[in-house]
Amino acid sequence: MKRILTRAAGLLLSALLLLSLLPLAAQAEEAGESTQATILFTHDMHSHLLPAPKEGGGEFGGFARLKTALDQQRAKAAVQGVPSLTVDGGDFSMGSLFQTVYTTQATELRSLGAMGFDVATLGNHEFEYRGNGLASMLNAARESGETLPKIVQANYTVPKDPDSGYNVVKALGDYGVTAYTMVEKEGVRFAVFGLMGKDADDTAPLSGMAYEPIIDAARRVVAEIQAKEDYDFIVCLSHSGTNKDPAKSEDEQLAKAVDGIDFIVSGHTHTLLAAPKIVGNTIIGSVGEYCNNLGKLTISKDAAGKNTVVEYALIPIDETVKDDPAMAVTIGDYKALVEKDYLSQFGMTYDQVLARTPFDFTPASRFAAEQEEDSLGNLITDAYIYAVQQAEQGKNAPPITAAFVNSGVIRASFPKGDITVSNAFDVSSIGSGADGTPGYPLIDVWLTGAEIKNVLEVDPSVGPIFSGAQLYSSGVRYDFNMNRMLFNRMTNPSLLLTDGTRKPLENGKLYRVVTNLYSSQMLGLVTEKSFGILKVTPKDSNGNPITNYENYVIHLPDGGELKEWYALATYLQSLPAEDGVPRVPARYSGPEGRKTRIDSLNPIELLKSPNWVTLLALGVILLLAALVVFLGRRAATRARRRGSRRGAKSYKSYRG
Repeated sequence: MKRILTRAAGLLLSALLLLSLLPLAAQAEEAGESTQATILFTHDMHSHLLPAPKEGGGEFGGFARLKTALDQQRAKAAVQGVPSLTVDGGDFSMGSLFQTVYTTQATELRSLGAMGFDVATLGNHEFEYRGNGLASMLNAARESGETLPKIVQANYTVPKDPDSGYNVVKALGDYGVTAYTMVEKEGVRFAVFGLMGKDADDTAPLSGMAYEPIIDAARRVVAEIQAKEDYDFIVCLSHSGTNKDPAKSEDEQLAKAVDGIDFIVSGHTHTLLAAPKIVGNTIIGSVGEYCNNLGKLTISKDAAGKNTVVEYALIPIDETVKDDPAMAVTIGDYKALVEKDYLSQFGMTYDQVLARTPFDFTPASRFAAEQEEDSLGNLITDAYIYAVQQAEQGKNAPPITAAFVNSGVIRASFPKGDITVSNAFDVSSIGSGADGTPGYPLIDVWLTGAEIKNVLEVDPSVGPIFSGAQLYSSGVRYDFNMNRMLFNRMTNPSLLLTDGTRKPLENGKLYRVVTNLYSSQMLGLVTEKSFGILKVTPKDSNGNPITNYENYVIHLPDGGELKEWYALATYLQSLPAEDGVPRVPARYSGPEGRKTRIDSLNPIELLKSPNWVTLLALGVILLLAALVVFLGRRAATRARRRGSRRGAKSYKSYRG
């Protein structure tokens, strides 16, 4: 009995002790030993101010709906007593007709301000109209007098040469762009900095900016924040991205290499992370592309600095979300400006129906995922040839042999139904021409038959390495086998005439080829991308190498540049009508045999039509095989000789 009473007294004492500690725990929490915050984030919205049709029905995106979702999540966080920060990871522009007033109206950046974004960073597409275009956009946004997000950029700076980028330097300074910024929300302090990844820099060759590796820049900025600032969370807006290949997953490499970053908003690769990536103590989030989703991270940090994901969610921005009325009016005003300032020169309107498709084209999210023919690429290259022929009527221009487009410039697709002017622009939305106006123009170059074959080889050999280099064509056809030797995967190339017949390519003959300005520059890089194995030198009609592609832009009768999106629009309008509306022919519903994949292991298929690469490889293999046989025979001969000697010695020993 005494033992029982002793145990009971001990239990009672322990309970009293625990109760006495509860106020201390509450005081510790109030003292800030555990800090919680919500971060709302987007990236790669690409000027999707208005909703877009979704494959299979429904819609996605739209800034008026995004504004509603943001307000709802901020209100929810406020009720829970959790401060919230709203950020964007870059490429907020370039991808719809709204980009046509990018430099004059800054509709995208002003919209971020109207939606309450606190901080944003710059993506490679903010430099689509080069450095001066970015400068004009920043100036237009600032001069609007509206509330704008802070912009952070730590590793992408103008070169020190005072003669280069003066306008950009001034515009960045006037706007107040800094490496990082401090934002306080209800007592919680966020240190936010921005980065541009290596792949993003590579895809902005005309930006005019100097690049510092993201890991070097992040270490420098994080160290400065830790030394100078009183902060709770360090947030990195990284326009670098993640990838299934660890060697290409820049933000995962960043998180492994740099301690102290709590959350990385990972843009550029358009990755959709249904669950966050956790690397050490760093959380990485991505919401996909085109304003499909709003990202939400609620994060808690304990007294030891360890982060915990309280909630991670991707909130769909679709037709189930109502428009914010004020934001809808603002977007409507911007749309009217696009029609007045840009489309009027083409005699078109934003929602004008160009044609109707009775089937879905490959969605943008899956386009160019596999090395194969695609009907959208066929449609675009056919449009190139048609539009150039129309622009050159009566000029006695030389015939066009072929047209090419690379997958990297195809930005959207066509779902079943009406195709509008805005839909056509979305497909070919990026870039600008020598005139500085939106959209890449078409150009013509001359290539030999041998060079066209090398261009075709780029598709199966370089395309898998550089996804944006996958090619689609009109006027030529070929087969390829991914099991063949690299740089010798293409076979059976020929001209594909309009009547469906084929004609051999003559190696030494010059052929006229049409493409867009960006793809023409890609043609010029074929030699570099193939490590010098595939030689391609774009030429003029006299066979002289081209040094400035902008000198070969094709113009409309009124003198304006023939833009690739306009070529697509006019081709769609030319299609045979049904019920008064041009209809996309059934032949575009699937492959037409312009390129055929034959992944055979048949030795005949693997070795037919060998070029010097395959012959060299075969020579090396045969040499190695001969060497193995020689060494094997030599070893066998030595073994026999040693055996003979041992036998002779044994015989002598026996005789002795």
